[in-house]
Amino acid sequence: MSEPSDPPPFAPYPLASSARVYDSYWCGLRRDQIELADGRLQEYHVFEIHDAVAVVPVRRDGSIVMLWQYRHPHGRTHWEVPAGRVDEGESAAQAAERELLEETGHRAGRLIELAGFYPTNGISPHHARLFVALECEEVRAPEPGPCEKFSVHHLPADEVRARLTRGDFADGFTALSLFYYFARIADAR
Repeated sequence: MSEPSDPPPFAPYPLASSARVYDSYWCGLRRDQIELADGRLQEYHVFEIHDAVAVVPVRRDGSIVMLWQYRHPHGRTHWEVPAGRVDEGESAAQAAERELLEETGHRAGRLIELAGFYPTNGISPHHARLFVALECEEVRAPEPGPCEKFSVHHLPADEVRARLTRGDFADGFTALSLFYYFARIADAR
């Protein structure tokens, strides 16, 4: 059975102008003026942040390494998989391996890319790539950044799947990464 084909893509809006509003190490904001089909201009704000990765770390015993992590923007602590930005000059796979080691102290025996997605594609070109790290082994202590608060836990895969099915994971990177892991890798083993 062949895969269904997508309709042809739409042509981009012509860009009349673009201006920088804000820039920092962490993010940027630009104000674009796009030309609509009837010739009018429409203001469009675009939020820019570095592309990111998220990694599902699976140990040799099948347990999944999870972070119990505090997040300042909403002031809550919840379950997450390791994730972070792709640094300048770094591939997504290199970023995934680095984040895995920094946040969990684990190295992967094998790294497999699962999928990619745009977390907020209505306002940002920010893209995230998802990976599973199989045959993980702990090789050192985690190294949290100065504003990171988390603890590392090894949860049985059945417990993680049950939490995912219940909707317990509030972080979208975590939920989507785990969904792809269970659908493409765990169930195929």
